Amino acid sequence: MEHCIAYSSKTLLMKRMLLGSLILFSCLVASVSSDEDYYKLLKVSREATTREIRQAFKRLALIMHPDKNPHDETAHDKFLKVTRAYEVLKDDDLRKKYDKYGEKGLQDEQQGGGRYESWNYYRNEFGIYDDDLEIVTLDRGDFDAAVNSGELWFVNFYFPRCHHCHELAPTWREFAKEMDGVIRIGAVNCGDNNRLCRSKGINSYPSLYIYKAGINPEKYFGDRAKESLTKFGMQFVKSRVTELWQGNVFTEIEAAFSSGVGWLITFCADSGDCLESQTRQKLAGMLEGLVNVGWMDCSTQAELCDSFEVTTSTTAFFPPGSSLKNKGSVLFLQSLDTREIYGEVMQHLPDLEALTKETFQSKLAHHRWLVSFSFGQKTMASHEYKKLKALLKAAHIQVGKVDCLTDSELCVSFYIQKPCIAVFKGLGIHDFEIHHGKDVLYNIIAFAKESVSAHVTTLRPENFPSDGKEPWLVDFFAPWCPPCRALLPELRKASIQLFGQMKFGTLDCTVHERLCSMYNIHAYPTTVIFNKSSIHEYEGHHSADGILEFIQDLVDPTVVTMDPDSFAELVKRRKHSETWMVDFYAPWCGPCQALLPEWRRMARAVNGMIKVGTVDCQKHHSFCQGESVRAYPEIRLYPQNANRRDVYQSYNGWHRDAHSLKVWAMGTLPRASVDLTPDDFMNKVIGGKDHWVVDFYAPWCGPCQHFAPEFEVLARMVKGSVRAGKVDCQAHYQTCQSAGITAYPSVRFYPHLGTKKRDQGGEHVNSRDANNIADVLRQRLQQLSPWLQGKADNFKVSFLRGSATLHLPFYFFILVAISYLFAVKRKYIILWNILLGESLGFGLWLS
Repeated sequence: MEHCIAYSSKTLLMKRMLLGSLILFSCLVASVSSDEDYYKLLKVSREATTREIRQAFKRLALIMHPDKNPHDETAHDKFLKVTRAYEVLKDDDLRKKYDKYGEKGLQDEQQGGGRYESWNYYRNEFGIYDDDLEIVTLDRGDFDAAVNSGELWFVNFYFPRCHHCHELAPTWREFAKEMDGVIRIGAVNCGDNNRLCRSKGINSYPSLYIYKAGINPEKYFGDRAKESLTKFGMQFVKSRVTELWQGNVFTEIEAAFSSGVGWLITFCADSGDCLESQTRQKLAGMLEGLVNVGWMDCSTQAELCDSFEVTTSTTAFFPPGSSLKNKGSVLFLQSLDTREIYGEVMQHLPDLEALTKETFQSKLAHHRWLVSFSFGQKTMASHEYKKLKALLKAAHIQVGKVDCLTDSELCVSFYIQKPCIAVFKGLGIHDFEIHHGKDVLYNIIAFAKESVSAHVTTLRPENFPSDGKEPWLVDFFAPWCPPCRALLPELRKASIQLFGQMKFGTLDCTVHERLCSMYNIHAYPTTVIFNKSSIHEYEGHHSADGILEFIQDLVDPTVVTMDPDSFAELVKRRKHSETWMVDFYAPWCGPCQALLPEWRRMARAVNGMIKVGTVDCQKHHSFCQGESVRAYPEIRLYPQNANRRDVYQSYNGWHRDAHSLKVWAMGTLPRASVDLTPDDFMNKVIGGKDHWVVDFYAPWCGPCQHFAPEFEVLARMVKGSVRAGKVDCQAHYQTCQSAGITAYPSVRFYPHLGTKKRDQGGEHVNSRDANNIADVLRQRLQQLSPWLQGKADNFKVSFLRGSATLHLPFYFFILVAISYLFAVKRKYIILWNILLGESLGFGLWLS
C-alpha cells in the first residue's frame, strides 16, 4: 500500500511550489512522471472511446501475448502492463482517477492478480461485435439513452465465453445489415458490463430483447434464424403501408401534405419491377413521421396510374408541399435497393428551418428548440437530422439550424467554434446546453429530452457564477474526455432532484482555457461546488447519487474538519463511550485525494456509531509532526473505553475503500448482535417474547463476510426494538435446514406475535443494506402495532374475567391477599366475603 511521505516544512514549501506549476499540470498526461502512460501502452489517443480502446487492446493482445512469444522472458510482464492499462481505461471511474492522479490514484483498486486469458480467447471470443458498423456496442454509459430515445432497438446480451453466443454472431451480423435503418441493432458484452446486465435481469446468454420507449422490454424466445428474427422484429414496426386507389388517393395525399409529410408510392404494373411488400414495410419504418409509404395496383387502377403518367412499375417520391398537378416536383426512383431509395428521399426532404441573427431571439424567446450549428458543410448526418423534427414533436421541441459561415457573429456570441448541437430551453437565448455525446441520432434525441427537463446550463465568461450569491455546481470538462461525457447525463439527473436548491453549469475548458486556469483546473472532469465564499471539489463516482451524497455531506457533514484545538477537545478529551477515526492527510498527496470520497462514504455508513474526522497536515504541519504522523494518508482509530485517550490503532490494510475501512472500524466495537446456538434459536427466537432479526451465514461464504459488518450496523440501528442474532449454518446445519435456509447469507425477521411458538422460517428480508433492512423492520412493526395492541387488550379483558389460560389462580391469589389487607384495614368484611365467593368480584372492585 502506497503512502505519500511527509516532508519537513522547508522542503514541503519548495515541493508545494513545484506542485502548483508542474505536477498538477502533468495530471493531464500522468500524475507522476514515472507512471506508465496507459494511453501510449495501448496506442490510443486520450479521446479514445471504450470501443476504440477494446479494439486497440485486441490488436496488441494478438501480437504481444506470451503464447505467441514463448522465447521472450519479458513477454508476461509486458502483457500484464497492457492488460492493466486496458482494465483501467475501459472503466469510466478508474479512467477518471488515472487521468487525474496517475497510477497512484489506483493503488487501492484490484490489480487483477496477474491474470489474463489465453491467446485463443482474444482471437476468437473477445469483443465479438466491435468491428461491425451496423451493430451498436452499448455499455452502461449509453444504454439507457439509446433504448429511451424513441427508436426501436433489438439488443443482444452476450457473454464472450458463451458457445451459443458465437454461433449466433454470423446470423446477428446479417440480420443487422438487413434491418439497417429500420431497427437499431445493439449488443451488450456482459463480461465487461456485468452490472448493467444484472440490472436488466439477464441470467442466460444470449438474451435477445426488443426495447422502445413507452413499452415494456420483450424477450425473444424463437429460433435464431435470420428470417425468424426479422419476423419478430418487424411486428414492432408500427408504420403502415397504405394501398391507394381511386377512393382514397387524393384525400390521403392532401392530408399528408397539409401536415408537412411527403409520400413514397410504388406503382405496380404488369411490366417492370415493383418493390416487394417487405421492402415497402422497411421503408415505412425508416421514414416514419417524415414520409408516408403506399402502393397502387395499376392492373385494377389503370386510369389512376395513367393520370400519374405511369406505364410501367416504378416508385415515385412526392415531397411535402408539392402539388399533384405539378409533375415536375415528383421524383421517380430507379433503384430497388432499400438503402438507396432511403438516401435519395432523405436528400430531397425539406431542410431544417434556418435561423439567423435577426430571427434567433424572437423564435427562441418562449419555445424549446434544438439547434444544429454548422459551418457550411452538408453530410449524410445533416440529412439524418431532418428526422429530429418528427422524433421530437411529442416532446414539444422545435428543430432549426444556424450556418456559422453566414451568421458568424451569432455563433461567436455563444463561443461555438465547430459544428455542434445545442438545446435552448424556452427561457431565452442564454439558457442553453451544448451536446457533447455521440453524433448519432439516438444519442441526440435522448440528450434533447433530458436537457429540456433538466437544469444544466452551458457556462461562458458572461454568466459564470463568480458573485457567490447562489450555490452552484460547476463541471469543468473537456469534450474529448470520455469520463467527462459519462458524467454529463448524471449531472442532469442531479439538477432535477436539487432544483431550487442549487444551480448546475458546465464549462468547456478547451474553449475557456483562461477561466479554467483561474480556478487551477488541470484535470478533467473537475466538479466544484461554489457556495458563497466556500469552494468544494467533488471527488466521487460518476453518478447522480454520488453527487447528491456529496452535497448532503456539505449540508449535514458526517466528517469533522479538525485543527489542533478541536482535535484535543474532541479526540483527546472524548467521552469513554466514543470512538473516533481520523484521517491525517495532505491536499497535494494523490492517495489522499483518492481516499476522500471513500472516507466520506465510510463516515455515512458508521454515522451514529463512530465519529469521523480529518486533519490537514499541510495546514497543521507542526501538529502532525507532534502526533508522529510520518506518511499520508495516516488513518487512526481512537477506541472507546481506553485508559489513555492518546491510545490509537493505525490502519494497515491494503485497500482504502469505504467497505474495507468500515469492516476494520466495526471490528473494534463491542458486538451488538449475538451468536445463537440451536437451543438459543428455539428458546429465544422461536419461543421467546422479543422481536428478532437473524443472519444465517456460513464462515466460508464471501458474501457473508462482506455482509457481516453491515449486519452489525443493523444491530445497532434497531437496538431496543429488535434483537439481532447470527446462526452459523456450517456448525448448525440442522437448525438452518429446519428454517428453510437455501442460500447464504439469508436475513429473516421473527416478530413476536403474542404466541408461544413462531414459524421457524420467519419472514424473508430481501436486502443486504442495513438502512433498507431497518426500514423494512420498522414498517413491519408499524403494521403489526394495531394487531399487537389488540392482543394486549384481549389479554386484559380475559385476565379480568378470570381466564384460566392466563394463569388466573396465581394472580387471583395475589389480589385476594391484597384485598384482604385492604378489607381488614377498612373493616370491609362483606366485600372480602364477596371476593372469596366470586372471582369476578376483584375485577369489579379494582375498576
